[in-house]
Amino acid sequence: MEKTLSPGAIGIRGLSLAETITLAAVSGFDSITVDLREADRLVEEQGIDAIRALFDESGVRPGYWGLPVAWRDDLQSGADLELLPRRVAVATALGCTRAVSGIMPGNNERAYDDHFAWEVERLRPAATILADAGCRLGLEFIGPKTFRAQYTHEYIYDLPRTMEFAAAVGTGNIGLLLDAWHLYTSHGSLADLDGLTERDIVAVHVNDAPPGIPVDEQMDLVRALPLETGVLDLVGFMHALQRMGYHGPVMPEPFSARVEALAATDPLAAARETAASMTALWRAAGLDDAS
Repeated sequence: MEKTLSPGAIGIRGLSLAETITLAAVSGFDSITVDLREADRLVEEQGIDAIRALFDESGVRPGYWGLPVAWRDDLQSGADLELLPRRVAVATALGCTRAVSGIMPGNNERAYDDHFAWEVERLRPAATILADAGCRLGLEFIGPKTFRAQYTHEYIYDLPRTMEFAAAVGTGNIGLLLDAWHLYTSHGSLADLDGLTERDIVAVHVNDAPPGIPVDEQMDLVRALPLETGVLDLVGFMHALQRMGYHGPVMPEPFSARVEALAATDPLAAARETAASMTALWRAAGLDDAS
């Protein structure tokens, strides 16, 4: 498994691809999340070899990228889909075949079954393009009850229904962006991971939860660094990933006001503290950097 940096997840904004790679290298991360729109633009300007060199010279790898398609937006999705094959070609040329997107846990227009069918049809074209290029797509479910409460119609918010949705799309390349926080807040458990294989997990997020708050009162963007509070069983979570043979990106996503305040004045210190929490997690779980 590899420790993956996404600067925005710790409050660092506005970095270029080159700056993100440098920050990851000096703070102790193995890989980064990639803005595929930016990478596509840079390849047009500088060529693919120049972008490969940014990674090769630093020892940092591209971990995964967000699907650059507004697949729920009927006005925007067509234009995004036209550009997707070219952008996916950039990703594969960089050796990065993991993409992610998310499922909102509710909506205000359609009941569950109707919305399920509506989303399946809208995601399938992008998923097909990825499948044809040998890329996988991980879908993140959003667990907190406090987040779901804003919607008229509750929708997918847990692991089993996300896997059901992935199967319904039918392209064979869809799995999970598995977030320990969302597993916890959806009332999931480590037992839910027992039937999964490495092919089911595209990317992973780790974090911790504020103590002393009932699970259904946890707020989505108020979390903590991995192992900071001990509310989540992250050691057991990592062991489950290891048992299934997962070797991909593991990204800390603490959404911590304290870390973000540090990032505002000293981005490198924030990145190093976050990397240290990942090293502590690896150590606590008995993993090494090749695990």
